Amino acid sequence: MDQNGASNDQSIADLMRRLSEQTTELVRKEIELAKAELQVKGKKAGMGAGMFGGAGVFGLYALGALTACAILALATAVDAWLAALIVAVVWAAVAGVLALTGKNKVQEATPPVPERALDSTKADIEMTKQRAQAGRR
Repeated sequence: MDQNGASNDQSIADLMRRLSEQTTELVRKEIELAKAELQVKGKKAGMGAGMFGGAGVFGLYALGALTACAILALATAVDAWLAALIVAVVWAAVAGVLALTGKNKVQEATPPVPERALDSTKADIEMTKQRAQAGRR
């Protein structure tokens, strides 16, 4: 008997069963912890996204006002319709550049697979298999 009152003569099968049960329990608890943490972070991220949404709306109002200002300023030098057309073409060019840049960034991010995490998990599984085989010998 050891300090805890357990027999030192436990069979390998009993030890492996306990290891399996403890590993399963550990994984289950880690998943529960991750879920709880993600819920808290998700709420904060949701509030932040809402704030960004509000900022975007008011930013668009400001952009509209600046657009009107630019049109009125240009209208002092050219006809009002031409001033509006010039400002619209400038905004269309900006939108085109942003769209192309965004498209390129999305293509760089696909496919959305966590490759490093998968590689790490595969390496962990392989190491565990090797250790298990070495322990059987």
